[in-house]
Amino acid sequence: MKTLAAITAVLLSANVFAQHTPLPHGMVYGVKPDTTAMLPADKMESFMGKRTRTNATIKGKVLKVTQSKGGWFTIDAGNDKVIKANFKNYKINLPTDIQGRMVIIEGVAKKQFVANDRQHYAGDTAIKKKEQRVKANPKQPLAFEVEGLMVYK
Repeated sequence: MKTLAAITAVLLSANVFAQHTPLPHGMVYGVKPDTTAMLPADKMESFMGKRTRTNATIKGKVLKVTQSKGGWFTIDAGNDKVIKANFKNYKINLPTDIQGRMVIIEGVAKKQFVANDRQHYAGDTAIKKKEQRVKANPKQPLAFEVEGLMVYK
């Protein structure tokens, strides 16, 4: 009876001590990113300038995988800023082991906006168009819709 209990304990603990295989370099999720015009993640905001949306390929470190289904994660953008990213294709399952790894992602970067405070002037054409522009919120993180991700390091 003691041997049966010992064998059961060894078999149940085998899952705990099983080796975890790391994600290999070059593992691709979605479409393989084009690495010819790649930017570091901390240069993305300055690259965008006044544009609200732009296609880009960036390299950065994954801080956290917030949701595996749909590939929701955050990337370090330097200076205590982050880029919130998610896959365009919701069918992609991103492993949580990618946290802390360097990745290359390709997709569309977008700035989040502040609501225009002059809503009562919505139909008035007397106001110049410069005053009616909606400004991007500098405190809001960039949003990135990912088409493809490749594990770099």
